[in-house]
Amino acid sequence: MQKNVLIIGAGGVAHVAAHKAAMNNDVLGDICIASRTLDKCDAIIESISRMGHLKDKSRRLYSAQLDALDIPATVELIRTTNSDIVINLGSAFLNMSVLEACMETGAAYIDTAIHEDPDKVCEEPPWYANYEWKRKERCDQKGVTAILGAGFDPGVVNAYCALAVKRYFDTVDTIDILDVNAGSHGRYFSTNFDPEINFREFVKVWTWIDRQWKEFPTHSVKRIYDFPVVGKQPVYLNGHDELHSLFKNIDANSIRFWMGFGDHYINVFTVLRTLGFLDHLPVTLTTGQEVVPLKVVKALLPDPMTLAPGYTGNTCIGNFVKGWKDGKKREVLIFQVSDHKKCFEEVESQGISYTAGVPPVAAAMLVASGEWDVKKMVNVEELDPEPFIAILDRIGLPTEVLEIKPDSKHSFNGTVRELEEELADSTATVTVSAANPMIALDPTKQGKVKQRKDKSESGKEKKSEKKKK
Repeated sequence: MQKNVLIIGAGGVAHVAAHKAAMNNDVLGDICIASRTLDKCDAIIESISRMGHLKDKSRRLYSAQLDALDIPATVELIRTTNSDIVINLGSAFLNMSVLEACMETGAAYIDTAIHEDPDKVCEEPPWYANYEWKRKERCDQKGVTAILGAGFDPGVVNAYCALAVKRYFDTVDTIDILDVNAGSHGRYFSTNFDPEINFREFVKVWTWIDRQWKEFPTHSVKRIYDFPVVGKQPVYLNGHDELHSLFKNIDANSIRFWMGFGDHYINVFTVLRTLGFLDHLPVTLTTGQEVVPLKVVKALLPDPMTLAPGYTGNTCIGNFVKGWKDGKKREVLIFQVSDHKKCFEEVESQGISYTAGVPPVAAAMLVASGEWDVKKMVNVEELDPEPFIAILDRIGLPTEVLEIKPDSKHSFNGTVRELEEELADSTATVTVSAANPMIALDPTKQGKVKQRKDKSESGKEKKSEKKKK
């Protein structure tokens, strides 16, 4: 039975989701893409049509203009489009408005991130309890399927936790979620998704250690890990959406999230934050005009969608799980690798948008088939992970599993030491040039400069020695 889909949003993730939904519209039926900016929706449709991705050409693929903060307008659009499933890929500020519209119409709701209040950042944990879970009882009473956090992280990594519990472990001790982008977009600085949401994540770090919430400064705890395919990469302890449901639904002593950042990112981020450019509340200029510094930074940075054509390299995201099976210690890495160039060749997207945009379509397909149409509010780890991972394997995000020898050189050590000790190991060093800022991005140029300097100094020393002789 086909289920019509309404995709809300027209950014990079929605672009990927629309392509994948069109490629599976024999299951998902008619597809409407809705956003405040109709031209962006139509550009996605043009891309799908040009690449021949509409599988069943008898089904509709069309656009609509929508301000998703307007609940009555969203209700009307769900009804007029006869949409059975709403995939919310707009800003995280929209989540509760779209969820309310789904509860009123009975449409299934799927999102990829926790709701955020524009005036608040990194609220007290657990974040899901601040907004989504307050509506859980009403959602369940109405029999509305609401699947929260069905992107990659949160989303697929939540399913990996459930898979670890179901298949690989009797008892789980720790889960370390590792997310690195080892790709290169060739720009001086850019975020891979909405800069406003990206920077808001890094105000402070909330993490789940020894079965309690602990707070750390941003970018204060660093590890270097040798990942499959992408090799050795620096990762930093961070707070992230998935922790705020996993702590409740997965029985583990510690669940931590680590994200990869290069020294250049750390440097730019630190300067912007220190100068106040990442503040989310308005400031008044001497002209009397009010501006939000973070929104100004967002306006100045590249649109993440424009990064796709020249992106090279790979992403690697996965879960390093430690525990016991049949009385023996066990360590398993469950992960997925995506290639930026291949993502662009397939759907004209970079890998970050690809990894986030494919999973909600897989979730929608499971709702359409009835396997995940649970008629209540759930987080992904509460559902059977195996059919989800099976669809992902088939439509572009194949999962791999590595058995790791416990406590070996291939193990990941996520245990957090005393903060003073961690800070000493987390310093970022960047070589910059006012004349050529791109030197900060090219270690080979830095190396050549250093080599020339060393040779020059060596030559001077030799001349000095000759004079002495």
